[in-house]
Amino acid sequence: MNNNYFRKKYLFIILFVILASTLTLGCNFSKNTSSKNNQLEADKMIVHYIDVGQGDSILIQVNNKNLLIDAGPKSDKKKLLNYLSDLNLEKIDYVISTHPHEDHIGNMSKVIDDYKILNFYAPKVQSTTKTFEQMIESLKSKNLKINVLKRGTASINLGENTKVTVFSPTKDSYEDLNNYSPVIKIEYGKTSFLFTGDAEQEVEKEILASNEDISANVLKVGHHGSSTSTTKDFLNKVHPLISVISVGQDNTYNHPNNDTLKRLSENKITIYRTDKDGTIVLSSDGSNITKK
Repeated sequence: MNNNYFRKKYLFIILFVILASTLTLGCNFSKNTSSKNNQLEADKMIVHYIDVGQGDSILIQVNNKNLLIDAGPKSDKKKLLNYLSDLNLEKIDYVISTHPHEDHIGNMSKVIDDYKILNFYAPKVQSTTKTFEQMIESLKSKNLKINVLKRGTASINLGENTKVTVFSPTKDSYEDLNNYSPVIKIEYGKTSFLFTGDAEQEVEKEILASNEDISANVLKVGHHGSSTSTTKDFLNKVHPLISVISVGQDNTYNHPNNDTLKRLSENKITIYRTDKDGTIVLSSDGSNITKK
């Protein structure tokens, strides 16, 4: 009887030690996981393809820096400004105006007026529209100069683990304002995003001829998915896994074009559209891209 008693007591002690060890290890693991997750949240690039109807506005956030590409049309002014306001931005380090069409710079003057802008970039092209003139007036009121954005511009610095490459515009003048749109690749770690504005086939061919590495995980489809952009050769060279089309519901341009959608689908590229999905937010940890 005594032997059984000691045997049971001995087993109890062993089980207690094992259980205590497991609980202790569990606490340490939980703490480390939490700490790691916090670090990953800090070490991410977030790309917001903001739903501004039939227009473009994209916000890139990385390393405590903000880069805004375009500001959408005036028709969706409230939607854009509310979205930016909800993010509580203290500053916008870089603002890029891709080209002087209203659906891209409609709210630019308001953004310039309302936010602390550190650097402003645009291609070397002017317009006589009221929207463009308002943007210029706002820039002057803030004593902001326009940094000319063109192929090879290397002054956009988004910090550690990032690389910004500007492929276009390559020429001083284009017949179509859309083709002044800079094609920009932003790399974060092993992931990459290509932004195209409204650049059309002419620019795509120029970039292909230069034999640059324009491959990217995510493609912002040019010109709202119009038939004038996203040629087969260009798409094959970019070879994206994900595509994003910024487009308005029931727009009169019939964007996106069916042929463009077909090319994307045939290449098994995931398609997100602001007219169907609303604002699209993609997050990169440097290795993987997820939709938030």
